[in-house]
Amino acid sequence: MKLEFIGPASILENGDVSYPAMLDGKPLKCTFSYEALQDLDVDGVETNALQLFKNHQLKLLSIAEQKILNGHAIEGAIHLFSHDLVLD
Repeated sequence: MKLEFIGPASILENGDVSYPAMLDGKPLKCTFSYEALQDLDVDGVETNALQLFKNHQLKLLSIAEQKILNGHAIEGAIHLFSHDLVLD
């Protein structure tokens, strides 16, 4: 399985962040819910979804990668929600 996150990040109409990837040469849409992004901002100071994503990009992509490797990519998409986060 070959996974490559290609970006760039963009905000969707519903406030979530999309980050394109390629999985075995096919497009894969990775979506991160705004609520999940907010959960990573423990001080609650940042409200811009794109900035929240950028602040935690490595952690978010790592979690997305694990979901993909565990077979949770369905119909060319993976969605990351608050319950997917493992907060330290």
